[in-house]
Amino acid sequence: MAHRVWVTEVDDLGEAREAIAGVGADAAGCELMAPKAVHRLVKVTGLAPAQAIIIKQEMLACGGEAAVARGVVNGTVAETDVLLMGTRKQYNGFLRKLRMQPFGLAALAEKIERVLENVEKVPRGLDCRGRFLPLGERTLVMGILNVTPDSFSDGGRYIDPEDALRRAREMVAQGADIIDLGGESTRPGHTPVGVEEELSRVMPVLTRLVGELDVPVSIDTSKAEVARWALAAGAHIVNDQWALGDEGMAAVVAEYGVPVVLMHNQQGTDYKDLVGDIVGYFEQRIGQAVQAGIAPDRIILDPGFGFGKTPEQNLMVLRRLREFRSLGCPLLIGTSRKSTIGKVLDLPVDERVEGTAATVAVGITHGADIVRVHDVREMVRVARMTDAIVRGGWTA
Repeated sequence: MAHRVWVTEVDDLGEAREAIAGVGADAAGCELMAPKAVHRLVKVTGLAPAQAIIIKQEMLACGGEAAVARGVVNGTVAETDVLLMGTRKQYNGFLRKLRMQPFGLAALAEKIERVLENVEKVPRGLDCRGRFLPLGERTLVMGILNVTPDSFSDGGRYIDPEDALRRAREMVAQGADIIDLGGESTRPGHTPVGVEEELSRVMPVLTRLVGELDVPVSIDTSKAEVARWALAAGAHIVNDQWALGDEGMAAVVAEYGVPVVLMHNQQGTDYKDLVGDIVGYFEQRIGQAVQAGIAPDRIILDPGFGFGKTPEQNLMVLRRLREFRSLGCPLLIGTSRKSTIGKVLDLPVDERVEGTAATVAVGITHGADIVRVHDVREMVRVARMTDAIVRGGWTA
């Protein structure tokens, strides 16, 4: 009999158990060996040399590895990042030992363990004021409804409440799980509008949507006062592109107990470490949200494709999207018709459906739970096909 030999891959402990069971191991063996099959790289920043030396020694003692700056050994650097490399089993032993160490390393061990658990965690769902959205079973599709005169893709098309309602119904019929209503353009170079103007655009439409649709309605705003009026009228989610940047927004969201999307955004495109800086931004905003009384399981993260990033950085964020699962929150991506797609393909905004489809498929493959799109019918199909490949469970 000819032997077949190949490299197989597992992404998490669940897949490791399945792979081990597939060769005939019993349940006890699967549990014992699964942590040995999952290898993780964990990056830790801003460590003092003394901390880094202990970390490296303990990781090596457990059979793993830790890369540190060269100057750690001879004391020529004031601080260093550390890249830990090991299996989940090796991390288990390493963290047990790290908890017994001084210099704040016990607290660091708890954070590393939480990050490792977050990567394995499957979001269970969102309670949107009584309307439940499942997570982890399939990708949710958020349909974009802009009631603005100047949005980059559909500005001016749905200013009339009847036209907006008609479009919302159409998107729901096409498979949208959420309707995201926005009254201020966020395109580059947009003209900011005041609270009164934004309310005059969204409220006539919002009151119709919440009364006539069966799906949750999200209010796309960064103004606390607009969010308060929208939530009082029945909105189910707040989608904030400045992630609680407006004073009072966190308190409003906490008061109504709704899910909130926190998007990464910044002025300019300078980063020390693109993913690391975005992770730090999210850690700060999640802490702010929780301190204000927002439940951690109602926080959704959007890495902000197209905001404060070059096209190359946007593509890197999408390529490394899975790393943001370390934060333990569901992930949303909003790549639809964005200028990066136009630049890559050299296409105008009304010819970016295929490019959007590629970003949606890759985003889902890399861990997105929700996709925010203009072309609902097409992207629902892309999402369902990608889910069948990535999540499995499809049968004829």
